[in-house]
Amino acid sequence: MNYAIPPDLAPITQHLRAMYRSRLLLAAVHHLNVFEILRESALTIPELQARLQWRERPAMVLFPALCAMQMLQRDADGRLSITDTGRYLTQRQSPNLLGYTGLEKDDPGVLEMVELLKNDGPVDTPEGVSYVKEGEAPSPMDDPEASRYFTLALAGRAQLLAPLVAKHLSRNAGHLLDVAGGTGMYTYEWLLLNPDATATVFDRPEVLKVAAEFLEKLAQSGRPGAENLRNRVRFQPGDMLTDALPEANLLLAASLFHDWPSDTCVHLAQRFATAIRPSGEVWAHDAFLHDTLDGPLPVTDYSAALFSGTKGRAYSRQEYRQWFTQAGLQPTDEDFPTGLDYSLIRATKPIL
Repeated sequence: MNYAIPPDLAPITQHLRAMYRSRLLLAAVHHLNVFEILRESALTIPELQARLQWRERPAMVLFPALCAMQMLQRDADGRLSITDTGRYLTQRQSPNLLGYTGLEKDDPGVLEMVELLKNDGPVDTPEGVSYVKEGEAPSPMDDPEASRYFTLALAGRAQLLAPLVAKHLSRNAGHLLDVAGGTGMYTYEWLLLNPDATATVFDRPEVLKVAAEFLEKLAQSGRPGAENLRNRVRFQPGDMLTDALPEANLLLAASLFHDWPSDTCVHLAQRFATAIRPSGEVWAHDAFLHDTLDGPLPVTDYSAALFSGTKGRAYSRQEYRQWFTQAGLQPTDEDFPTGLDYSLIRATKPIL
């Protein structure tokens, strides 16, 4: 197993997700009348959302993306208006590019995006689809084949990012809780840097079978300290939304919140705050929107991809910090870039 740190591979994932950008643009121009509405007057996101009779999530996917594309802009009061470039996507502008862009307006991916935006997800599943469980619904990740396929599909990303994440997490001789830990690679890399610490990887039972395989492979890799990891890691199956979480000094939520709607994110932040011991830390690793909700473009592309396949979207650091504050934690202003357009933020639990 090669642990040499490669260059940042963000260009690969950026090109992969760029298709969502064009789908959003064509949906907005040719199917949703967004540019003609804004030609009449500047509107805030909530005002435009109300005009379109949309829920919050599709609005927070589309409008930051159009700003990141520099088709729309936000003023100091948060009102959206059309940029000089965006004017060429309106009927009043002559000449314009409506005919040219219209050549792609009936692409199946565009039509699917239109329905997703109008319905906040697939028509027959209003809250979206996901590989994760919510409420009393069965979890797709309890299906052995689906669970293994998805966990292994994300394994390469985890292996690339885990050493970068581990070096930023606090050094600690206590216990790390890796919620929805997948392959467990973030945990294993952190434990190698903290030889006196222990950890729990918390996930669905079928996912933990894959995590155990990765642990065994690492333990036999010959890396210094890796052979002792088996005695320092516990695999705990469960549902993070409802089951008791073990106490920990550090809690890592990697690529987790973005799978869920905002009300579930509030619930998760409260549960995580309860699991952390006083003076402990909650770390979130994700791709974050700007607090100004106008980019960055790779993250708005990612948000559209998440919107298309989960119950969530990308969120800003400010949104995360609001959840943490509401849960009684104290967010810091720090930001630690890792790779693939991801970074880390953290919040601490005060000693009462």
